Amino acid sequence: MNVNDSRLPEILRRNGAEILTDWLRYQQSAPVGREKALRDGELREQSRAFLKALEEALAGGVISDIEGAAAAPLREFLGEAARARARQGFTPGQTATFVFSLKLPLFGRLRQEYGSDAAGLAAEIWTATELIDQLGLYTTEIYQKTRDEIIARQQQELLELSTPVVKLWEGIVALPLIGTLDSARTQVVMESLLQQIVQIGASIAIIDITGVPTVDTLVAQHLLKTVAAARLMGADCIISGIRPQIAQTIVHLGVELGNVATRATLADAFRLALRRTGQAVVKAETAR
Repeated sequence: MNVNDSRLPEILRRNGAEILTDWLRYQQSAPVGREKALRDGELREQSRAFLKALEEALAGGVISDIEGAAAAPLREFLGEAARARARQGFTPGQTATFVFSLKLPLFGRLRQEYGSDAAGLAAEIWTATELIDQLGLYTTEIYQKTRDEIIARQQQELLELSTPVVKLWEGIVALPLIGTLDSARTQVVMESLLQQIVQIGASIAIIDITGVPTVDTLVAQHLLKTVAAARLMGADCIISGIRPQIAQTIVHLGVELGNVATRATLADAFRLALRRTGQAVVKAETAR
């Protein structure tokens, strides 16, 4: 059915208020979305704005293709609604239902409009179904893209939080690592460490791997890359937290740490760092 044959624009224009009332009633009673529902006033305003944008798009000739210029304001509205719901924690089903639930009140009006004209009703319902399905899928795509962006940002923030660089002493910083060290995290580790080396003028950086569950060839390579980057910034590195099983694994893998100093504990590494910088910690009684 083309735009000239469809009665959707006229039906929506004449019955917009009734369709809005029925649609709101359905949305408020639907089981999906009640756990994370919009306030009634907000839901009404969003639904009203959607119907208005849909009516304008239909008046501009949009029936089965929502990619044209006439549907741009409608796409923009749905995109904003999808992004807002993604940020508010709605599920994909709850977000999609906002659009797909329009079918029930709209089809009811179509049945009243066409009466006994079964062929006309079937064609019009098919046209309306195609249109709403496209809008629903578009909304879901924008929602998913927004959720992916949120997740990626949260992962980046977690990476940054999980690699804190701590100033232990004048000229000495420590980087305690917890969890798996992969390529993405290695980049964050390098950036955090190098920034702190520059910021406080550190000459010794202790990389503590006590919290790293396993060390394989890839993890060892990542550690060596971090050490090399720190050396380019003028800081020597000490790797601490070399447990017996990790030492055996490194030897078994044939990984060469070169002249990188290693220690079993962070305390041992800190004592070495103090010696290298010509500093010492003494007991208060000795100091007197």
